[in-house]
Amino acid sequence: MAKKMARASHILVRAKADAVNIHGNIKKLKDFKKYAQRMSTCPSSRKGGDLGTFKQGDMVKEFDEAVWQLPLNEVSDPIKTAFGYHLIWVHERDE
Repeated sequence: MAKKMARASHILVRAKADAVNIHGNIKKLKDFKKYAQRMSTCPSSRKGGDLGTFKQGDMVKEFDEAVWQLPLNEVSDPIKTAFGYHLIWVHERDE
């Protein structure tokens, strides 16, 4: 059976306080992209945080679990991984 696919963007920061601060300022995707370009430490920041399409299980466990549970087209609460704190925006996914 083929793995499910998703498309998501994220903002990666080191400190939880930064993630919480940014989260409070995001109302729509345009805001998310702006903060990703300015604040994210991930190379995806150049593309507004867009990670493109990936398969279930391709990302670190905490990130992967969040992608499959979050509502579509909303910013997540901060998600902690070994890389730091992520704010995630899920654009689409196989259900």
